[in-house]
Amino acid sequence: MKNVIRPKRSLGQHFLTSDTVPKWMCETAKLSKKDLVLEIGPGTGVLTEEILKRAGKVLAIETDPESVSLLNVKFSDEIKNGKLTLVHSDIRDFDINDTIFYGSDYKIVANIPYYMSGWLFRRFLTDRHQPSSLVFLVQKEVAKRICCNLSKGEKESLLSISVKAYGQPYYTKTVSRQYFKPKPKVDSGIVLIKNISKDNFYKYSETDFFSLVRLGFSKKRKQLVTNLTTVYDKSIVLEALNKAGLSPNTRAEDVSLDKWFSLYAFLHRV
Repeated sequence: MKNVIRPKRSLGQHFLTSDTVPKWMCETAKLSKKDLVLEIGPGTGVLTEEILKRAGKVLAIETDPESVSLLNVKFSDEIKNGKLTLVHSDIRDFDINDTIFYGSDYKIVANIPYYMSGWLFRRFLTDRHQPSSLVFLVQKEVAKRICCNLSKGEKESLLSISVKAYGQPYYTKTVSRQYFKPKPKVDSGIVLIKNISKDNFYKYSETDFFSLVRLGFSKKRKQLVTNLTTVYDKSIVLEALNKAGLSPNTRAEDVSLDKWFSLYAFLHRV
């Protein structure tokens, strides 16, 4: 079916115009016929079509009524036979636990609006029913930031630590802006998050841990000790840094996930 929908700037819509990118994304997700897949914002269904070829069942959440109308026609057979469930809803108001996916393992594969990327990572990584893995197509800069590697001289961020606390991120491919309509101002990147779980928080409090991390990043140009001593006693902070093998001059962007957990464990006497 010809794409007759005009992309809406208010929804951050940049429709995929090639089936090459969906193939890359589905290969990254390692989809098989046993997989249940959640797609967020299918738009014109270019990615949906590829997911349907590879997965067992697909749940697609779309907020744009024009897209919903097009998708209902384009995938009428798949909807009738139960392979595709199309829901007209804003993902921010949607509860995965109210669907056929409840209690089942599922994966997410989605081309998401740039402005919602941070919220969507947080929403699904912290959900009580987490996906086993997710593949997002996001702004290249965001993708690179999430998958940073300190050993390569790259810097951590509040976003990268927040993602790594729940899973293992991988930057798998750069996607040129030429593959979208309208063309965004920047290129995109495919991010894979594997082995998603809350294993790190069996022992530690999520709320308290991320309060510590946010405090550490509260003033990026300041040393970690300066930021942390707004809440903790300086002598205790210095001792915590020493126990974690960190210099008193360390900044938050130079602290790995495991070192953050070491700091948390000492400061909270866990």
